[in-house]
Amino acid sequence: MSELKPPVGAADHVQGARDAAIVLLEYGDYQCPYCGTAYAQIKAVQQAMGDRLCFVFRNFPLTNLHPQAMRAASFAEAAATVGKFWEMHDVIFENQRHLNDRNLVEYAQRVGLDDGLVEAALQGNFEPKIRQDFKSGVRSGVNGTPTLFVNGQRFDGPAEADALQGFFARI
Repeated sequence: MSELKPPVGAADHVQGARDAAIVLLEYGDYQCPYCGTAYAQIKAVQQAMGDRLCFVFRNFPLTNLHPQAMRAASFAEAAATVGKFWEMHDVIFENQRHLNDRNLVEYAQRVGLDDGLVEAALQGNFEPKIRQDFKSGVRSGVNGTPTLFVNGQRFDGPAEADALQGFFARI
């Protein structure tokens, strides 16, 4: 079983308490259809688990397959600088089939990003953070998306609410 490298830290995007009983981390790609499916499943798990679950997202854009994945991640990272990562994350996944620059700018404006952040995202200013996430995924044995880790160990089951909750019940 692969181990998460590095463990969840201050630079990560976290929903829920870091000391929750279950820490679920996803390496994801905003344009990956499987990540889009996992998005809805993870939302259901978050709803069911409440404060017993901490969810963490790291970028793993597969740019050779998904040409808009890096740009979408850049917009999410731009939003993170003003505390709106999760709002942008959700808008992007909920509009996954429409990720051209015009759409991403519209989503950024919808969540309240100013023109400076939009321009910074378009210029790739957040790509170092995204590459850092990607490299941590490679070190952790990630080779596709979505890849999930539960409490620091790779979860190789399906990214489905029932499978995840069943696994969590055995922890």
